[in-house]
Amino acid sequence: MPRHSETRPLPYTAQQMYDLVAEVASYPEFLPWCAAARINSREDHGDHEVMTADLVISFKVFRERFGSRVELWPSEKRIVTEYLDGPFRYMKSNWHFTDTEEGCEVAFDVDFEFKNAILQGIIGVVFNEAMHRIVRAFEARARKLYGTSQG
Repeated sequence: MPRHSETRPLPYTAQQMYDLVAEVASYPEFLPWCAAARINSREDHGDHEVMTADLVISFKVFRERFGSRVELWPSEKRIVTEYLDGPFRYMKSNWHFTDTEEGCEVAFDVDFEFKNAILQGIIGVVFNEAMHRIVRAFEARARKLYGTSQG
């Protein structure tokens, strides 16, 4: 099962990075392979919000929609995503943002497995590079939105 985990210091506030990642509807504007995003529901649970969202991932001949449940924990600057339906057997990702003197530290991890063994094999070959590209896409988006220094 592919798993990826990384922690990166960035010159932005934890709030800025949390807001950027929480804005799921904007993913097609900057995330590689994300062809569409739709927020289906949002529920306020007091200390956190739960949304369900669909993303359409397009890579070469592969095009799949998958649904996720996204928990947004603003006071903790944490985002947890769990797979609901689509091409995965399972998928879970976590983002956590912590302020530092230089900006913030972004911790990201994802673990998933596709239902289709052939697709799993294809993705396994390029998985780490794909995850690095996705994280770099969020960094590039932050630069575009917030500039190169802390906001």
